[in-house]
Amino acid sequence: MSVNTKEFKESYFVVIFSSQRSEGENGYGKMAQVMEDLASRQQGFLGIESVRDNELGITISYWESLEDIKRWKVNTAHKAAQIKGKKEWYKNYKVRICKMEREYSFER
Repeated sequence: MSVNTKEFKESYFVVIFSSQRSEGENGYGKMAQVMEDLASRQQGFLGIESVRDNELGITISYWESLEDIKRWKVNTAHKAAQIKGKKEWYKNYKVRICKMEREYSFER
């Protein structure tokens, strides 16, 4: 899923989640899909883009407000996935939260 941010005249917020995976699948793919589906139903969710190359992954989610991001962070199912991620799926990760002020693109 991706977001067409051209629909939004106001600024919005971006969560950049970069991670390095541990060995083994251990149900990661299924949980990632469950979390994406759940996030897409949260208040203020605008979209998501994700890429993974071997162990390195980057997922970018787009939100209307910081409050929406905070609500997603403490969502019960999301919290359970975060705990499992620390125990089983990730060697490391970093979360960056940014305010998007401007964007532009090119499409052929």
